[in-house]
Amino acid sequence: MNTPKGFHLTILVLLTLTLLLSACAPAAREPLAVVMTVEVPKEVIIEAPAAAPDKPPSAPQATAYVSEFGVAYQPATGPGGIRLIIKNAEVKLLVADTDIAIDRLTQVVADVGGYIISQRIWYQAHGDQNYKYATITMGVPVDEFERSLRRLRELAVRVLDENASGEDVSDEYVDLESRLKNLEATRDRIRQFLEQAKTVEEALKVNEQLSKVEEEIETVQGRMNYLSDRAAFSTITVNLEPELPELTPSPIPTTTPTPTPAPWRPSETFQDAGGSFVSIWKAWADVGIYFIVVGIPCLVPLVLIGWGVSWLMKRRKTKKPAVVEEQTGETNAG
Repeated sequence: MNTPKGFHLTILVLLTLTLLLSACAPAAREPLAVVMTVEVPKEVIIEAPAAAPDKPPSAPQATAYVSEFGVAYQPATGPGGIRLIIKNAEVKLLVADTDIAIDRLTQVVADVGGYIISQRIWYQAHGDQNYKYATITMGVPVDEFERSLRRLRELAVRVLDENASGEDVSDEYVDLESRLKNLEATRDRIRQFLEQAKTVEEALKVNEQLSKVEEEIETVQGRMNYLSDRAAFSTITVNLEPELPELTPSPIPTTTPTPTPAPWRPSETFQDAGGSFVSIWKAWADVGIYFIVVGIPCLVPLVLIGWGVSWLMKRRKTKKPAVVEEQTGETNAG
């Protein structure tokens, strides 16, 4: 901005006159006040910046950050100037005894100041017995979230699966808080209109609008309360599975494969027939050898015994007719 040369000259003359008057005046007299009106160009008038409105002392002061791109930003905060993080976790544990694990889990919830949200128990067959399974959902204070997970892991023989997640709802809470303030200001104005209503019809219309605004206020407050409660208490779902014994597998019967028909081979049949012919004659030769070596020595005594018996039988028959003839002759002689 360029300043005119006359402006500097005027200022210099005024300062010189003021110094001269101050030096010439006696000490007992009060200094003369020289008041002169000087026309100042508009170009040199600088307005002071408007004072920022005072913030209420209770408003949370969030820390400003600088991102990696050099852009400064100020994160949204929930009540008390803290971030609202909804934490959830799901854990699957393999336990030695389900009943004991449930009792110890209930003790963990009581120690951290939490509560049981839901519980489901069921049984599954394994071999000849039924084993107990359980799913328990609990709410624990957000400050005890990690400690609760650590104590739950100690209940298990082995941690089969674990999944933890968090949801930042600070921005949503701040938006709801601003919306709530606007709705409350609107409600107050509508109440003033209701007091100024002159007819019943006007009062009814204003009251209808007031009811809608109050309903929206309740909805926003309910959502804010829900976010605050969910951020204050984290949800942990625990699945308990019993340790199952190994089963001895039963033997599987071996199936007999379907025989594959062999192709006809005449040469092999001829060889088998020749082998069978040789085997038969070998068998007959073996029989002859056994007959000569064993049979004949055994048959000779039998033949002799048979011949002797036969000879005796014949001799006996020849003696009987001679005796009969002698008896017949004696009878005739007498």
